[in-house]
Amino acid sequence: MIRNRKKEALVALVLIAPFAATYGLVFVYPTIDMFVLSFQKAPLIGEGRWLGVDNYTRLPGDRRFHTALWNTAYFVLLSVVPGTLVALGISLGVSRLSGRLQALVLALFFLPYILPVSVVFRIWDWTLNFQFGIAMHIFDLVGIDRIPIFKVTDWFMPAVAVITIWWTAGFSILLFLAGLRAIPQEIYEAASLDNAGTWTTFRRVTWPLLWPVTALVLTIQLILQLKIFDQVYLFSQGGRPNDNLVMVYYIFQRAFVNNDGGRAAAIAVVLFIMVIVISVLNFQLMRFSERRS
Repeated sequence: MIRNRKKEALVALVLIAPFAATYGLVFVYPTIDMFVLSFQKAPLIGEGRWLGVDNYTRLPGDRRFHTALWNTAYFVLLSVVPGTLVALGISLGVSRLSGRLQALVLALFFLPYILPVSVVFRIWDWTLNFQFGIAMHIFDLVGIDRIPIFKVTDWFMPAVAVITIWWTAGFSILLFLAGLRAIPQEIYEAASLDNAGTWTTFRRVTWPLLWPVTALVLTIQLILQLKIFDQVYLFSQGGRPNDNLVMVYYIFQRAFVNNDGGRAAAIAVVLFIMVIVISVLNFQLMRFSERRS
């Protein structure tokens, strides 16, 4: 059958035009505008004055930028790999259940993921608040001194990391369960015939076949946690926000508190490049490790 290629190309263009227009409007244009703004001394809204690379050259000497960069890296270290391992362990346990019990347990683990961050904040504030938190009353009963977790710098990031893992693990659990269900049962039956133990079966069968899903979960978590803002902003109230700065929080301060759009855009560009580079490197390392295994 002879096809009218011009007509097909026209139909294809018409079909993708709404997506392309929306993508250009909500992502491409703001990204380009952010890069242009980063080279100016300008308020968040309004005309600016061209500075060149001055906004970037000032970042290495900015103490608060160093704090935000370190806190972001520290939070990623505390949350990405531990969160992935927690989700993997839970999914392995849930996969052993069946029927309604499995659905109920899975729903309980997934429930926190659908909660808005304001509800997550309120739940954990009721739990860990220094004055009226449930955990603090338990500390009193067992004779442990109360700890102002969200007002002590050393405790803040680990606590927020634990809360974030609790909040976001549900989606990773679903991905791991989908990966586990995609593994043919015949492979496990063959391993059982070879008298392979539980650990050997996991190490030789489950883990290698689950590696692509693990790489996907790690990449998704890495991107999400590099852009952390909501939890840090909410739990820093009444504490020491400047000590708890992360990259997006610092961008927010520069843009909306100090009305310094140029500096905020420069920091946003740095974070944008960090997310792209680290995500690509992480994904390539995952693929390289998969080929070697």
